[in-house]
Amino acid sequence: MAFGDIIIREARESDLSALIAMFAADPLGGHGDTTDPKAYPDYISAFATIAASPNQTLYVAEWNGEVVGTFQTMITTSLNGRGSSAMIIEAVQTRADLRGQGIGARMIEFAIAEAKSRGVRLVQLTSNAVRKDAHRFYERLGFKPSHIGFKMALK
Repeated sequence: MAFGDIIIREARESDLSALIAMFAADPLGGHGDTTDPKAYPDYISAFATIAASPNQTLYVAEWNGEVVGTFQTMITTSLNGRGSSAMIIEAVQTRADLRGQGIGARMIEFAIAEAKSRGVRLVQLTSNAVRKDAHRFYERLGFKPSHIGFKMALK
Protein backbone atom coordinates (compact mmCIF):
# COMPACT_ATOMS: atom_id res chain seq x y z
CA MET A 1 0.00 0.00 0.00
CA ALA A 2 1.08 3.57 -0.62
CA PHE A 3 0.55 5.82 2.35
CA GLY A 4 2.00 8.98 0.84
CA ASP A 5 -1.38 10.67 0.94
CA ILE A 6 -1.97 10.29 4.67
CA ILE A 7 -3.50 13.40 6.19
CA ILE A 8 -2.71 14.25 9.80
CA ARG A 9 -5.39 16.54 11.20
CA GLU A 10 -7.08 17.46 14.44
CA ALA A 11 -9.69 14.94 15.44
CA ARG A 12 -13.37 15.79 15.14
CA GLU A 13 -16.18 14.45 17.27
CA SER A 14 -17.34 12.50 14.22
CA ASP A 15 -14.07 10.50 14.42
CA LEU A 16 -14.86 9.12 17.87
CA SER A 17 -16.40 5.83 16.75
CA ALA A 18 -13.29 4.94 14.74
CA LEU A 19 -10.97 5.99 17.56
CA ILE A 20 -12.90 4.07 20.20
CA ALA A 21 -12.89 0.97 17.99
CA MET A 22 -9.09 1.20 17.64
CA PHE A 23 -8.56 1.51 21.39
CA ALA A 24 -11.08 -1.22 22.22
CA ALA A 25 -9.38 -3.62 19.78
CA ASP A 26 -6.02 -3.22 21.54
CA PRO A 27 -5.44 -6.35 23.65
CA LEU A 28 -2.40 -4.85 25.43
CA GLY A 29 -3.82 -1.48 26.36
CA GLY A 30 -5.66 -2.53 29.47
CA HIS A 31 -7.45 0.80 29.62
CA GLY A 32 -10.97 -0.61 29.68
CA ASP A 33 -11.88 0.83 26.31
CA THR A 34 -15.07 -0.53 24.85
CA THR A 35 -17.44 0.03 21.97
CA ASP A 36 -20.40 -0.45 24.33
CA PRO A 37 -22.77 2.46 23.60
CA LYS A 38 -23.23 3.02 27.35
CA ALA A 39 -19.58 4.19 27.50
CA TYR A 40 -19.96 6.72 24.66
CA PRO A 41 -20.77 9.66 26.98
CA ASP A 42 -17.41 9.12 28.71
CA TYR A 43 -15.64 9.50 25.38
CA ILE A 44 -17.69 12.56 24.44
CA SER A 45 -16.79 14.19 27.75
CA ALA A 46 -13.08 13.41 27.33
CA PHE A 47 -13.14 14.72 23.76
CA ALA A 48 -14.73 17.98 24.92
CA THR A 49 -12.10 18.40 27.63
CA ILE A 50 -9.25 17.84 25.18
CA ALA A 51 -10.79 20.11 22.55
CA ALA A 52 -11.24 22.92 25.08
CA SER A 53 -7.63 22.81 26.26
CA PRO A 54 -5.11 25.16 24.63
CA ASN A 55 -2.32 22.74 25.56
CA GLN A 56 -3.78 19.45 24.33
CA THR A 57 -4.52 18.30 20.80
CA LEU A 58 -6.02 15.03 19.62
CA TYR A 59 -4.98 14.10 16.08
CA VAL A 60 -6.01 11.48 13.58
CA ALA A 61 -4.21 10.02 10.60
CA GLU A 62 -6.63 9.74 7.70
CA TRP A 63 -6.07 7.67 4.58
CA ASN A 64 -8.62 7.41 1.75
CA GLY A 65 -11.23 9.02 4.00
CA GLU A 66 -10.73 6.51 6.84
CA VAL A 67 -9.21 7.11 10.26
CA VAL A 68 -6.20 4.79 10.42
CA GLY A 69 -4.32 6.16 13.40
CA THR A 70 -4.37 8.60 16.27
CA PHE A 71 -2.20 10.32 18.86
CA GLN A 72 -2.55 13.10 21.38
CA THR A 73 -0.09 15.82 22.32
CA MET A 74 0.17 17.85 25.49
CA ILE A 75 2.46 20.81 26.09
CA THR A 76 3.70 21.30 29.62
CA THR A 77 5.91 24.05 31.00
CA SER A 78 7.98 23.63 34.13
CA LEU A 79 10.40 25.74 36.10
CA ASN A 80 13.28 23.34 35.60
CA GLY A 81 15.12 23.78 32.35
CA ARG A 82 14.75 27.55 32.86
CA GLY A 83 11.03 27.46 32.26
CA SER A 84 11.14 25.38 29.13
CA SER A 85 8.29 23.43 27.61
CA ALA A 86 7.99 19.77 26.71
CA MET A 87 5.59 17.95 24.45
CA ILE A 88 4.17 14.68 25.69
CA ILE A 89 2.93 12.32 23.00
CA GLU A 90 0.22 10.01 24.29
CA ALA A 91 -2.20 7.35 23.08
CA VAL A 92 -0.38 6.55 19.83
CA GLN A 93 -2.42 3.95 17.97
CA THR A 94 -2.41 2.65 14.42
CA ARG A 95 -5.26 0.50 13.19
CA ALA A 96 -4.19 -3.12 13.79
CA ASP A 97 -4.55 -4.25 10.18
CA LEU A 98 -2.30 -1.42 8.95
CA ARG A 99 0.60 -1.57 11.41
CA GLY A 100 4.10 -1.70 9.96
CA GLN A 101 3.14 0.45 6.97
CA GLY A 102 4.71 3.74 8.11
CA ILE A 103 1.58 5.38 9.49
CA GLY A 104 2.95 5.56 13.03
CA ALA A 105 6.19 7.11 11.80
CA ARG A 106 4.25 9.78 9.92
CA MET A 107 2.25 10.60 13.05
CA ILE A 108 5.35 10.88 15.26
CA GLU A 109 7.22 12.93 12.65
CA PHE A 110 4.22 15.27 12.51
CA ALA A 111 4.22 15.63 16.31
CA ILE A 112 7.95 16.39 16.38
CA ALA A 113 7.56 19.02 13.65
CA GLU A 114 4.70 20.58 15.62
CA ALA A 115 6.85 20.65 18.77
CA LYS A 116 9.69 22.34 16.89
CA SER A 117 7.33 24.94 15.44
CA ARG A 118 6.14 25.76 18.96
CA GLY A 119 9.66 26.14 20.37
CA VAL A 120 9.41 23.09 22.59
CA ARG A 121 12.76 21.83 23.95
CA LEU A 122 11.87 18.18 24.50
CA VAL A 123 9.47 15.57 23.14
CA GLN A 124 8.71 12.63 25.39
CA LEU A 125 6.40 9.67 25.56
CA THR A 126 5.82 6.53 27.54
CA SER A 127 5.15 3.07 26.22
CA ASN A 128 3.71 0.07 28.00
CA ALA A 129 6.59 -2.13 29.22
CA VAL A 130 5.23 -5.16 27.33
CA ARG A 131 5.19 -3.40 23.94
CA LYS A 132 8.67 -4.43 22.78
CA ASP A 133 7.86 -3.77 19.10
CA ALA A 134 6.76 -0.23 20.00
CA HIS A 135 9.99 0.33 21.93
CA ARG A 136 12.05 -0.64 18.88
CA PHE A 137 9.84 1.62 16.74
CA TYR A 138 10.41 4.66 18.99
CA GLU A 139 14.14 4.00 19.20
CA ARG A 140 14.30 3.79 15.39
CA LEU A 141 12.74 7.26 15.31
CA GLY A 142 15.45 8.64 17.63
CA PHE A 143 13.86 8.35 21.08
CA LYS A 144 16.10 7.15 23.91
CA PRO A 145 14.83 5.06 26.85
CA SER A 146 16.23 7.51 29.41
CA HIS A 147 13.77 7.35 32.30
CA ILE A 148 11.67 4.85 34.20
CA GLY A 149 7.99 5.74 34.50
CA PHE A 150 5.71 5.03 37.43
CA LYS A 151 1.93 4.94 37.54
CA MET A 152 -0.69 4.62 40.22
CA ALA A 153 -4.25 3.72 39.24
CA LEU A 154 -6.79 5.68 41.29
CA LYS A 155 -10.00 4.12 40.00
